[in-house]
Amino acid sequence: MNLRSRLAIAISTAFLAVGLGATNLLAEECHRGTLDTAYCDRNLDQVADLPLDPSEWVNPSTLIFTYTPVEDPAVYANVWKPFTDHLEKMIDRKVVFFPVESNAAQLEAMRSGRLHVAGFNTGSNPIAVSCAGFVPFGMMAYDDGSFGYEMEIIVKKGSDIKSPSDIAGRTMAFTSPTSNSGFKAPSAILKGEFGLVAEVDFTPAYSGKHDNSILGVYNGDYEVAAIANSVLQRMIRRGVIEEGVLETIYKSPTFPTTGYGHAHNLHPELVAKIKNAFWSFDFDSDENFKKEFAKADRFIGIRHKNDWAVIRGIDTANGVSYDCK
Repeated sequence: MNLRSRLAIAISTAFLAVGLGATNLLAEECHRGTLDTAYCDRNLDQVADLPLDPSEWVNPSTLIFTYTPVEDPAVYANVWKPFTDHLEKMIDRKVVFFPVESNAAQLEAMRSGRLHVAGFNTGSNPIAVSCAGFVPFGMMAYDDGSFGYEMEIIVKKGSDIKSPSDIAGRTMAFTSPTSNSGFKAPSAILKGEFGLVAEVDFTPAYSGKHDNSILGVYNGDYEVAAIANSVLQRMIRRGVIEEGVLETIYKSPTFPTTGYGHAHNLHPELVAKIKNAFWSFDFDSDENFKKEFAKADRFIGIRHKNDWAVIRGIDTANGVSYDCK
């Protein structure tokens, strides 16, 4: 091999090394943590960043909004209309409420780009962040500045199930595996505090939604269920069930409630207008909205990294990984 050939090979090898080094550097700069490979977390706040390339930013002429599927979607289309009307005025474009029947459908809608702004329930938030590029920025708060809800294990009044220990050998209703109060939190609590493991010490049944679990216990279809007490309180206020028929045998510490946010690739100018719509919305502007969310009078800002740490801890205790496949 002559000198010229050897030099050519050496130069090519050098360029290849530089190219590989640059690729590795870019990979290191694009920190992901638990995020899917479609997203980057350069500022380490545990949510997906806006793409660096402006051509990847989305600025839709019609904005799609939805709320976590805890009850009948048709009910919430009407409840949220005052807000979507307000949002339309603030962003100067049409807003459509997209009813979803399940957490999985909501996640897939955002991951596929068909959903722009949403309220994801407590347990689905980390999954939506990791797998769908969801960027939560707010949640509802009470007039004293507090927020959140509790998981309750409920039975029908007069039941011989007096404490969680009595669930052994029974069938217990949960909502879905992605729900915090409807599955993940009670599973961790039952295992950690009472030594009860689903499929080993009792049989789990999945109702699909909190209202199904509540109505199931109310009507005698289920002996016991784990639910979000915020849903229970709304159903009592609407007269769906009668107060005093159900009893609580366990109440958890307070958890953060539904997190509201946007798709990671929405145009930043649009995101700023969306956030302003949330901060400026008057809960007293509509009687039905005020009644539905009776104890809340505002949206407050949140940081997923901090405010959902307890939920991610529950997931870890349950051996949950955010598998986006």
